[in-house]
Amino acid sequence: MTIQIAEGSAPPSAVDDAGARRATRTAPGTPATLRVEVPGQVLRVGGRLDVHSVPDVRASLHAAVDAGSGDLVVHVDGIVVADATGLGVFVGAHRRAQRCDRRLVLSGVPLPALRLLRVTKLHRVLQVEDGPQDAAAERAERTAVRRARAEALLGAQNSRASTSSMPRRAS
Repeated sequence: MTIQIAEGSAPPSAVDDAGARRATRTAPGTPATLRVEVPGQVLRVGGRLDVHSVPDVRASLHAAVDAGSGDLVVHVDGIVVADATGLGVFVGAHRRAQRCDRRLVLSGVPLPALRLLRVTKLHRVLQVEDGPQDAAAERAERTAVRRARAEALLGAQNSRASTSSMPRRAS
């Protein structure tokens, strides 16, 4: 297992990020990546967090907690949590940060990982920071998907009704 660490590199664009997440979901062996943007203060974690990649990510998170002071912001917009060890690495880093009088802040949590945090009630333990633009974009995307599904369903019902000679039942 190798982990790629790049200091001071520019964050990917939204298009690149969406493509990377899509590729990560389809390739189960994709390693986790960790970039140090500001040593001891800001990290960016991406890739698939599973039992194979977590030890290296855990070591890097713990080193970052020990190296700095104040909030440790971890951008996780490119992660795919594959199993419980993926969540456990953040809980462990959170506890270590508390012992060092710091706070671990997860930023840009993707919707599937956020759902998993809510199901496990870890969103009450971990500090999850969402930008208002991200939340609004997610709501708009969900609304558009629902509208498209409803239109497709209505279109299918209307096409079936016109081909049948039997009257429709009232529902």
